[in-house]
Amino acid sequence: KPMPALAFSDPSHITCTSNDYGFEHVFERMVEAFGEKNDVFLAITTSGNSKNLILAAEAAKQKGMKVVGLLGKGGGTIKPLCDIPIIVPGATSDRIQELHIKIIHIAIECAERRLFPELY
Repeated sequence: KPMPALAFSDPSHITCTSNDYGFEHVFERMVEAFGEKNDVFLAITTSGNSKNLILAAEAAKQKGMKVVGLLGKGGGTIKPLCDIPIIVPGATSDRIQELHIKIIHIAIECAERRLFPELY
């Protein structure tokens, strides 16, 4: 069975929202449009200070969503908005992002094993 998940990476939305509202609102508007209570918003940022993700996390909290943060460099400004902050130690974005990818793959496998045990 497919799991409902949506990556907020539609180039048309990003371009239009950036032009009309500012880049800091691209993910916030997607959360406002698609987010539902008890959904999970996954914010991935190496600095923890990306304004577009901070605004999206705030919108998610207002909707009763859970916020998981894949963060680096101490967690930054977004850390207090995260129900589950996962902070990867590291000095450079590339090393932090490499670990973020591993964490995402592990989380997906854990979810699949729990939701679809017959596959394992």
